[in-house]
Amino acid sequence: MSSSNAPSPPPSYTSTSRGELRLSIILGQDDLWRHKPKYQEIVRRARDAGLSGASVWRGVEGYGASSHIHTTRLLDLADGLPVLVIILDDPPRVRAFVEAIAELLTQATVTLEDVERVRVVEGPA
Repeated sequence: MSSSNAPSPPPSYTSTSRGELRLSIILGQDDLWRHKPKYQEIVRRARDAGLSGASVWRGVEGYGASSHIHTTRLLDLADGLPVLVIILDDPPRVRAFVEAIAELLTQATVTLEDVERVRVVEGPA
């Protein structure tokens, strides 16, 4: 067997991690801010503030203070579904951002959690 047919060694990977703060905002998909969805305004402001990233997740079922279940299972109840906005960054930047967008959070559930962000790259350290 020639060396050209030998399998190549598997790639190596290096990971690094650092502590960050995760901001989670739960609101209704129909919640508006100046005629636009609130979650869009939150993501826009996060980008403008230079935060490392924001993601929006749409829920399929949930309930809040009213205890009324909103679901995608029944067409007539498909309004008011939950939306989750997640933002990760350095703790002081996230805390400052929460203060800056307080006007958007009056009817939202907001949590802050310490997390460890892991970055994996191909190659040696």
